[in-house]
Amino acid sequence: MRIRSTTVLGIRHNGEIALGADGQATMDKHVAKSNVRKVRKLHDGKVVTGFAGSTADAFMLLDKFEEKLSGYNGQLRRAAIELAKEWRKDQYLRKLEAMMVVADKDELLIIAGTGDVLEPDSDVAAIGSGAMYAQAAALALKKHAPHLTARQMVEDALHIAADICIYTNHNLMIEQPS
Repeated sequence: MRIRSTTVLGIRHNGEIALGADGQATMDKHVAKSNVRKVRKLHDGKVVTGFAGSTADAFMLLDKFEEKLSGYNGQLRRAAIELAKEWRKDQYLRKLEAMMVVADKDELLIIAGTGDVLEPDSDVAAIGSGAMYAQAAALALKKHAPHLTARQMVEDALHIAADICIYTNHNLMIEQPS
């Protein structure tokens, strides 16, 4: 049985960044857990990360990413690139099935096992089963409700995704880098 689900959304808006995720993990056709914590703060709270994919794989990548952050003195982009390179080259890491959204107070990036480090268009990063729903909602909010904060946009967009996507729930966790 495959565990699936997750919607992770990061938004940069009006000089702030927020990153959030729902709490659902689905096994086959059933909700296995409704309050999974998919968002973490790293590097003394200066970096926030969200993951989608296999939980064990995601935690392995979080550990590796934290090592890279420490090794490169908190330089988010450099740590992300070095993780992506290692992820792509290493025979064991290459088999990991996960993606990450990472952010500090200035940057928002998506890291994928294909070796990609992407700075998303329109300052909206979304991964996971409900990613396209959350991204569409976030883009609409950025365009039509610019008075909202990044945190409010993440919350509203994830709730919209949860209303549409059966693999996304309303148990949200939202973090912002310090």
